[in-house]
Amino acid sequence: MIRENPTLRQQQELNWAALQSFRTLAGRVLEELQKTQGDGEAEAPAPQPASAAPAAAEGSPEEESLQQAIADLENINAHLFSIEALMERIFDVRVPEDVEQKFREVAGELAPDPLNADRLRLNRLLHQTPDLPDHRP
Repeated sequence: MIRENPTLRQQQELNWAALQSFRTLAGRVLEELQKTQGDGEAEAPAPQPASAAPAAAEGSPEEESLQQAIADLENINAHLFSIEALMERIFDVRVPEDVEQKFREVAGELAPDPLNADRLRLNRLLHQTPDLPDHRP
């Protein structure tokens, strides 16, 4: 991702897009789970007296698991909204072109092109050279 998006602006946009897609997907799954839970409650039979079914009051493991998943997704969505607010502040930052060029240079050092002709030639030579310490007379 660094090699393909080597500037500050591109990294900002990439992170914003990732955040938006994560928030959209998590929000939609949460809505679907809440609908499923609502449908399940609507279809449930009338509650029995507590003396008749003490285990029914606790709920099934599947229901508890669903409740926990919904709570976890609600927390995730709350955190994603907080991150989004912080990201909006990051988007306000603009840097001069010479700083963007420095981003490109550092990106090239951190994530060099694996298909660079010199790199491919060097890798080929390294794989063809016998390991000298293993070849003793």
